[in-house]
Amino acid sequence: LFGLSSSAATNDYFNTPPPMVHISWVMYLLFPSPPQGALLGSILFPLRVTLAALFFLIMWPLARLRLAGLSEEERAKPVTGWRSWLFHPPIWLLSRAVFFSLGFLWVRVKGRRANLREAPVLVVAPHSGFFDMLVLCPTQLATVVSRSENTSLPVIGALLEFNQSVLVSRKDPESRKKAVAQLIQRLTSGGYWPQMLMFPEGTTTNGRSLIKFKPGAFLAGVPVQPVLLHYPNRLDTVRWTYRGTTWMEAIWYTTSQLYTNMTVEFLPVYKPSEEEKKDPNLYADNVQKLMARALGVPATDYVMEGRVPVSKVGGLSLPLESPARAALTELRRGGLGEQEIQATIDRIINRCGEDPQGSKVSVEELASVLGLRDRRAALHVCGLYSKDESVDLRQLGLSVLALSGLTDFGSLLHSAFTLFDREKRGSLSAQQLSGLMGALLGVPQQDTAALYAEACGGGSLTEGKLLQVLTQHHTYQKVKEFLESQEAGSPVTPPKAKGVNATNGHSVIRETPPPHNKKQE
Repeated sequence: LFGLSSSAATNDYFNTPPPMVHISWVMYLLFPSPPQGALLGSILFPLRVTLAALFFLIMWPLARLRLAGLSEEERAKPVTGWRSWLFHPPIWLLSRAVFFSLGFLWVRVKGRRANLREAPVLVVAPHSGFFDMLVLCPTQLATVVSRSENTSLPVIGALLEFNQSVLVSRKDPESRKKAVAQLIQRLTSGGYWPQMLMFPEGTTTNGRSLIKFKPGAFLAGVPVQPVLLHYPNRLDTVRWTYRGTTWMEAIWYTTSQLYTNMTVEFLPVYKPSEEEKKDPNLYADNVQKLMARALGVPATDYVMEGRVPVSKVGGLSLPLESPARAALTELRRGGLGEQEIQATIDRIINRCGEDPQGSKVSVEELASVLGLRDRRAALHVCGLYSKDESVDLRQLGLSVLALSGLTDFGSLLHSAFTLFDREKRGSLSAQQLSGLMGALLGVPQQDTAALYAEACGGGSLTEGKLLQVLTQHHTYQKVKEFLESQEAGSPVTPPKAKGVNATNGHSVIRETPPPHNKKQE
C-alpha cells in the first residue's frame, strides 16, 4: 500500500523477462586485477565504514534531542521554531557526511525540485537498496514512511523519530488504516506538514524494470513529483537484491571503489486528472509508466509477495519464477533421472493420500522421500517453500507435478482436490481452497475469496465446479493456461501484465498512446 523502504528481510530481486541476473559482483572479481581490488578493499572498507559509524553515533543523540521533552500531543504536530533550525542543519550535514565517507563524493542533481505547495509528495524509483536513502540529502530530509519495527533499531529508530516519519506495521491491519489516515491528513494539510518522500515500488529490484507502484503515495490525489535515481558507474555495486549481492557484499564492493556516482533527476510535477484522483491505482499506474519511459525500462504489473515476484489474476498470485523449477533442478543435480523424478512425485502424492495428517515433513524426512543423499540439497528444496526446516509435501508434490508436464490439467486438479479434501466430503472450505491453489502455483495464496465465491455459486465448492471455473471463466482460465505452459525445461511465462507484451521471452512496453486522462506539467 505505502511502498515502504525494505529491510534486510525483504530486500528482493525482481526477475522480469529478460532474466535480471545481478552479476556486478562477479564482474568486480573478474575484471579488476586481484591485487588492486584486494588492496583497495582492505584499506577503504574499514576506513569508510568506521567513519560512517562515527557520523551515525554523533547523529544519534542529536536526533533524540529534537523531540526531547515534548508530549505525545506535541509530537503529533510538525516541529517548528528553534527545534527545527537548531537540529535540522547538523543532521542534514551529518547524513551527507555518512554517504560521503562511503564513497559518494558528489551527487549530480538534474531538474528542479518542486516546493511543498507544488508537490506535497516525491515518488522515487527505481528502488535498488539502502544507498538510495542518499536522495534524502538533496530533498532536505523529506519525511518518509517506514515500518514501525524499524523504530527499535539503534540510530535508525532515533532518525525516524527525528524525521517524524509515518509508521506502519505490515502485520497489523489497524496500523495500516491509521497510517492511511495519517498520510492523507499530512498530504492534504496545505503546507502545514513538510514534503514527503516515498518509494512506490515498495521493495528493491535491480532497476531493469519498474514493478507495479503501490497506491499509498497517490491516495490523497495531490500532485506528485517523480524522482529518478541513476547510478552511472562502470560497475554496478549498489544493488542489494534477494538473488545476487547481499547487503554486506553491496557495502564491501561499493566502499572498495575510489568513488561512486549517483544522479538524482527531478521530473516535472505530475498533476492528476479527476479520474486519477478518484482511482489511486490508475494514478499510480500512469505515474509508473511515465517514469519507466523516462528511464527507458519496462513498466510491469508484477508485485513482490514475500520474496517472490508475482502477477495478480483475480486475486490469485502467479509466480514469475516457480519454486518448483528450482526444486526440479535440485533433484536432477542429485542424480535423479526423469523416471526417478516421476516415481518420486508419485511417492509423494501417494504418501499424502494415505496419511493426510503427515503431509508436513522435516528436512531429514524430505531427503528420504526425495531420495537425496545430500542434506543440503533437501534443505535448499525445503527453503523454496518454507521459512523453517519443514515443508508440506502436498505443496512440493503438486507444484512439481504441475511443472513436470506428466499429467493433464484435469488429472492434476483431481489429485489436488483429493489431497485437500481431508474429510472426504467431496467439497472444500475457503481455507482448503487457498491451500490447494497455493500448492498448485507454488506460492501462498492470500486472496482466494473471489475465486471461492465464483466457484461455489451459492453452494458448496465441488471438484466439478472448481474445474469448470478454472477452465471456462474468462479470468481464472488464465490460471489453467499458466499451469499448462509450465512444461519442464521451458521458461515460466505468466499471463501478460497490463502495459507489457511478451515478445520472444522479453518484456517491452506497448507502443500505445498514453491514456486520455494522463496529464503532465
